[in-house]
Amino acid sequence: MNIILLGPPGAGKGTQASRLVESRGMVQLSTGDMLRAAVKAQTPIGLKAKAVMEAGELVSDEIVSGIIGEALDGLGAGTGVIFDGYPRTEAQAHSLDAILADRGRTLDHVIELDVDEDALVERITGRFTCASCGEGYHDSFKQPKVEGECDKCHGHEFKRRPDDNEETVRTRMAEYRAKTAPILPIYEARGIVSRVDGMADMDDVTAAIAAILDSSKS
Repeated sequence: MNIILLGPPGAGKGTQASRLVESRGMVQLSTGDMLRAAVKAQTPIGLKAKAVMEAGELVSDEIVSGIIGEALDGLGAGTGVIFDGYPRTEAQAHSLDAILADRGRTLDHVIELDVDEDALVERITGRFTCASCGEGYHDSFKQPKVEGECDKCHGHEFKRRPDDNEETVRTRMAEYRAKTAPILPIYEARGIVSRVDGMADMDDVTAAIAAILDSSKS
């Protein structure tokens, strides 16, 4: 099973990918992580990427495709893969088709976590954590039981991520839409796109994704 998981930052994509890794033994291929790993391991493609990055240039589609091919070659044929952050352009979508075909794989599903922009803004901008233990809270959905005191470690200091503000969230949403707009029609034409309500409870989202994946098993 090879799938692409799509969704803007804050949609819960990371959580759902982790759950698929845990429950189904799938492997999450995140292009950013793979690039860093290839550079660190000094693989031939990694060395190419390092030279490009050190020159301050953007890593080409060819290099990214090579890194994905390298990662797939290191997996068992029966290992399911979740593509995260790739493809982002029409050219990359066609490259991915070729990479998979060369290895006797096909793309089974493209699952998009559908979100309401205003609700997502509220979800993200309301987040804060305990500065001591990292326990997560929210202005609207999860306040500490005792005001000003962490439920877990009883600390009294809390912090918010500086980029968890409305302007940044809306910019990220616009970027996401601009990046996914070119690739969705390609997969819609093949009838492999499914949408899940990303604003639903996390467990409900997990169940909806499971139902999509199980529906294609013969």
